[in-house]
This record gives sequence, structure tokens and C-alpha cells, in this order.
Amino acid sequence: MKNYTMVTEFILLGIPHTEGMEIQLFIVFLSFYFCTLLGNLMILLAIISSSRLHTPMYFFLCKLSILDIFFPSVSSPKMLSYLSGKSHAISYGGCVCQLFFYHFVGCTECFLCTVMAYDRFVAICFPLRYTVIMSHKVCVILALGSSFLGCIQATFLTVLTFQLPYCGPNKVDYYFCDIPVMLKLACADTSALELVGFISVGLMPLSCFLLILTSYSRIVYSILKIRTAEGRYRAFSTCSAHLTAILLLYIPVVLIYLQPTPNPWLNATVQILNNLVTPMLNPLIFSLRNKEVKASLKKLLQQFGFLSEK
Repeated sequence: MKNYTMVTEFILLGIPHTEGMEIQLFIVFLSFYFCTLLGNLMILLAIISSSRLHTPMYFFLCKLSILDIFFPSVSSPKMLSYLSGKSHAISYGGCVCQLFFYHFVGCTECFLCTVMAYDRFVAICFPLRYTVIMSHKVCVILALGSSFLGCIQATFLTVLTFQLPYCGPNKVDYYFCDIPVMLKLACADTSALELVGFISVGLMPLSCFLLILTSYSRIVYSILKIRTAEGRYRAFSTCSAHLTAILLLYIPVVLIYLQPTPNPWLNATVQILNNLVTPMLNPLIFSLRNKEVKASLKKLLQQFGFLSEK
């Protein structure tokens, strides 16, 4: 039996090929992070403050905004810390937490997007029964269910990764602890675990995507049956924002976790876009095409004194 000296901390080397750019990256990422927090907080306040927006669709949008606040908060504070000149070290427990919460929030968002697609399916295909089917109780169950399934998936991936012995190198060639880079540091054969992780990470988003595709196939069919152009436009406009958000969520997952030969620089670039840019864009995506959200935001800004009342 081999004696292992277990690693107690890891060193995050940061984004590949960006040596000497720490100050510029710190300013850019801090700006993105601030805009993400501010934008999603404004969406939350706009929905909560307007009784007209207390509907299932906006209830799920509230949860999406909460997830978009937490998602970049998993990796960004530590990244901004070492970009500002502080230590690159992260404890073993901190690395475990970072990996768990990253996948917990990410997986929950995948399940939530599936729930949001179902909500639009019911609203457009069964408008007269919408309030009965999507009752307050059902919405709460679906929201909690997405978090529960996300927790199960994240727990499985975290246990899969950290059941391995980490006894030698502790330099993580990335800007946060994630599955592909952590497996490279393990003191054991990881080929079987890589296959299981690949299937797990691929199967969950694929299942969600197929359910979303099924919902939207029915939605498109129902929209095309609407006789008036205005009715079709309104139906499409309520779904276009959600479809855009889905693409921004799923494309990075495919590029990062399902490529046969990982490219560290490409992974880091895509993951930064996924961690910082996508959560920042979601408030814009869901508000620019939505008159009710825009009206509520305008009223909110007027209350805070940022806009003058006309």
C-alpha cells in the first residue's frame, strides 16, 4: 500500500497565457462582475415591487436572477483577489466548495430553464388552463425541484472528483477548481472516472435540452395556428428571450465539457464568458423585449431618483 502525503491546498495559476495582464483583467472582470450583480438585483427589485409581475413566468425569472448573482460569485471573488496581487492559494476545502457550488448553481440553472420552457408551453398551448396548471404550489415545487436535482448532480460530480487521492502536484492550471483540471492532479488512474463524468455532465444537459426542444416544438406549432400577426408576434416575443438565454447557457457546456481534447485557453475564455458575461446579459435579454419589465424598471429608477418623472 502506497503512502500518500495529501495535498492541503492548491495554487490557482489563473487564466492561461495572460501573464503581465493582471491589472487590465482585474478592471475588466470587476466591471463585468459589478454590472452582473447590479443588473440582476434591479430585475429582482423590479419584479418584487410590481404586483403585475407576480406571475409564474416572473417568479422563475426571479430565481434565474438569483442564480445569476450566485453563479459568478463562486469563482470571481477569488479570481479578482489574486489578480489584485494577493495569494493564489486556495485550501482543499475551499476548492471542494468552489467545484460543488459552481456545478450546483449551473445544474440548477439548466433544470430551471427546462421548467421555464414548460411554463411557456402551458401558457401558449393551454392559455385557459394556465392559472390552474401553474398554480402557486406547482411553481414552488418546480423551483425547489430544480434546486434539489442540481444539488444531487453537483454532489455526485464533487464526490466523483475528490474521492481521488491528491498527493503530488498542487498547481491548478486554471483560474478556479473545476473537474477537468482537478482530475489531472490526481495520483490515480482517472480514465474510468473521466468517462463517467463525461456521461454525467453530457447526459443531464442533453436530457434538459430535449425536454426544452419538445416544449418549443409544441409552442411553435401552436403559434403558427394563431391567425393574427400581432398575436403571433406577442407569442414569439415572450419566447425569444428565453431561447436566447438557453443558447447562452448550453453552448458553453458543450464547448467546455464535451470536447474530446480539452484546450485550456479556449476553455478559460468560454468559461469566463459563461461565468461573467452571460449572467450580465440575462437581465438585458429579459428586459429589453418585455414592456412590463421595462415599465417596472423605469418606475423603480424614478423612485430611487435616477430618472425624472415626466
